[in-house]
Amino acid sequence: MTPSALIVPTYGQMLRALSAWLAKAEEQGCVTEALMAARLAPDMFPLATQIRFACVQAQEGVYRLRGEAFPASLSELLDEGRNGGEHPGTIADARARIGETLALLEQVGSDMPDIDPGAPIAHALPQGMVFDLTAEQFVRDWALPQFYFHLMTAYAILRAQGVELGKVDYVAHMFRFLRPETI
Repeated sequence: MTPSALIVPTYGQMLRALSAWLAKAEEQGCVTEALMAARLAPDMFPLATQIRFACVQAQEGVYRLRGEAFPASLSELLDEGRNGGEHPGTIADARARIGETLALLEQVGSDMPDIDPGAPIAHALPQGMVFDLTAEQFVRDWALPQFYFHLMTAYAILRAQGVELGKVDYVAHMFRFLRPETI
């Protein structure tokens, strides 16, 4: 399996799950800015930021694998996430960001080139550190773990704030593979 064949569907299915978790929070009456400003610990980013950073990670991973420069919209989303503590926004705002990211994944997913797993990728961080990785290492050791960190932190914040979520909400994408006679 090529890195691009792994990353695009993974991001898509988990971002759809994140959007569903937020919809569940709305259904349960948790639509206040307080929810979006909630944190697991004082030194961690709030829910609003975790959601936006999950979207950033998905977009960044795709653009990096495609060898394309990041668009200005990605920097705007990153800044919006960094300011999530002061301006958390609403669940609707967060779901809109997820929707935008899903639309991008659908657009680029259809023409995502097969990336050689051994292709070199230089991953530079804003602090100036640069990691020299292969495409496979980038996806396995950076792109997916960073994405899942923000995704699962969002899940944990939602649970800690009383949103009724469970394993079935996390693995909803698996039910299309379920043998009907085993229910």
